[in-house]
Amino acid sequence: MSPAQRPNMPEPSPSPPSSSIFALSYLKLQFFARVRRFLQTKRAQKSLKTRTKPMVIKEEQATITTVDRQSSDIDDDSVVLQRSVKRLHFGSWEEKEMAALEIEKLAREDAKMRNLMAELGVIPALVGMVASEVAGRQRVAVNALIELANGSYKNKALMVEAGILSKLPKSMDVLEEPTRQEFAELILSLSSLANHTQFPLASSEVLPFLIGILESCSSYETKESCLGTLYNLSAVLDNAGPLLSNGAVQTLLRVISEKEFSEKALATLGHLVVTLMGKKAMENSSLVPESLIEIMTWEDKPKCQELSAYILMILAHQSSALRDKMLKSGIVPVLLEVALLGSPLAQKRALKLLQWFKDERQARMGPHSGPQTARIATGSPVNNREAQEGKKLMKDLVKQSLHKNMELITRRANATSGDSSKFKSLVISTSSKSLTC
Repeated sequence: MSPAQRPNMPEPSPSPPSSSIFALSYLKLQFFARVRRFLQTKRAQKSLKTRTKPMVIKEEQATITTVDRQSSDIDDDSVVLQRSVKRLHFGSWEEKEMAALEIEKLAREDAKMRNLMAELGVIPALVGMVASEVAGRQRVAVNALIELANGSYKNKALMVEAGILSKLPKSMDVLEEPTRQEFAELILSLSSLANHTQFPLASSEVLPFLIGILESCSSYETKESCLGTLYNLSAVLDNAGPLLSNGAVQTLLRVISEKEFSEKALATLGHLVVTLMGKKAMENSSLVPESLIEIMTWEDKPKCQELSAYILMILAHQSSALRDKMLKSGIVPVLLEVALLGSPLAQKRALKLLQWFKDERQARMGPHSGPQTARIATGSPVNNREAQEGKKLMKDLVKQSLHKNMELITRRANATSGDSSKFKSLVISTSSKSLTC
């Protein structure tokens, strides 16, 4: 067949270059914009028969204007995204910073755009900027990562995979407070991955970073984010070893004295105390049990009282040495007060502790009804040894009196089951002289 005899075949439309993922993304956005414009125009045409001609013309113009505006917005976003990704990968440092600001804005406004950005490889580039020693460069990268991590498990996993946890600053002195707060916010968002294997805690710098912030003079928001991260990490028992080796227990025991942070810090200690290493670390601390007993006196913080009593229960269980230490620190009067006036859960835990102390004292005293002594003949001299024995007997008598009062209070408190009016009558009817001995 000669060329003249060949039918006029339509020339194939040029295909976008396969090497450009940006061009493909741009074409996708334009295609969906045109489909939406076509559907909206068809819907407008269906109602032509029931409307007057001026109304139809006006509505068509409004529809076309709206669709064009939406299409223009989509086109603008796609152009901005394409330009930002190109600058982030191949631009100078100044262009990278501007690109990070644009990416932060786009990610904040559109959730679908976050996934598209991750597919375009912006996360590893931003993580690389975090390792920079320039404060402004770090901040724009961290803020962009915060927006990309918002509500996206996949993006968080990509950040951890890119090594964000190993690129945290090693010194708090080089960071300004706003930068600390932004780093703490990003790590708190990533800590939601703690229940998964993608969170390599032992090989990262995240724990020294968090402990350093808690021990520094940081803002309330920064410390709150750090405590939230430690709480999420401590919920996984496998993280107990790294937390303890980095001094988390001692730091948290110091933080619990601050009422605004006490509840979260106590909850984290509650996760750690159930492990053998965590319990031993608390037993060896000079702040235990005095700091925990002090918290049980906070009547305006019932949740803190409950958490403190829970930790004391675990520490006192099967540890006579620590129970003796608690007795010397004056825990019994505090437990009595909580058992009478605390929240229902705090009362239950305080009564349990009181029962242990009562049983232990009862075992020490033996099954006798009172002190038994040999009679001293009238007129016989009393030497130093006999005087010491007399003092010891009087001390035992006082202890027995306290024991009986504790038993009475415990029995009555159990019978009342939280009735505050009966608790008040119980306090009035109980002998205060024996309790202060």
